Amino acid sequence: MRIAILGNSGSGKSTLARWLSGQAGVESLDLDTVAWEPGKIAVARCPEAAEAEVRQFCSTRGSWVVEGCYANLIGQSLAYAPRLLFLNPGLETCVDHCRKRPWEPHKYRSKEEQDQYLESLLTWVAGYYTRDGDMSLAAHEKCYSSYLGPKEMLSGVSANEVERRVRAWGEM
Repeated sequence: MRIAILGNSGSGKSTLARWLSGQAGVESLDLDTVAWEPGKIAVARCPEAAEAEVRQFCSTRGSWVVEGCYANLIGQSLAYAPRLLFLNPGLETCVDHCRKRPWEPHKYRSKEEQDQYLESLLTWVAGYYTRDGDMSLAAHEKCYSSYLGPKEMLSGVSANEVERRVRAWGEM
């Protein structure tokens, strides 16, 4: 099983990736861990270094899950012929998920520190639909539409429906 998950912040990528990797017993790569300098909030890594790390992860494992909002990094994983999932549940769902997000210790030193960035995250989430660049709806749609491998866009479906569809693939 190889799965790449793309979508806006708060779309459910990390939750789905954790569930998939747990069900299938495979490693998962959160692209935030390669896109940003470790321990430094909002300091981007050199894109070439991040891309090389994604290729290294994908090429050294037979099965994996990769998830993130970075079209360029997801694009690196697509060379390894995964099933591409584009999660697009809509703004209201993404905002709700961000407000309920548990502490992410690989990104923040504490839940309090994470919560300090909530309002800027919510502004970022709302901008997804109109901004340009690698982490925009336009870039995600282009990545999805240009991929010729197996793919599925999941828009406005519940977590239970996502699970049902994933189980129907018969890969776990």
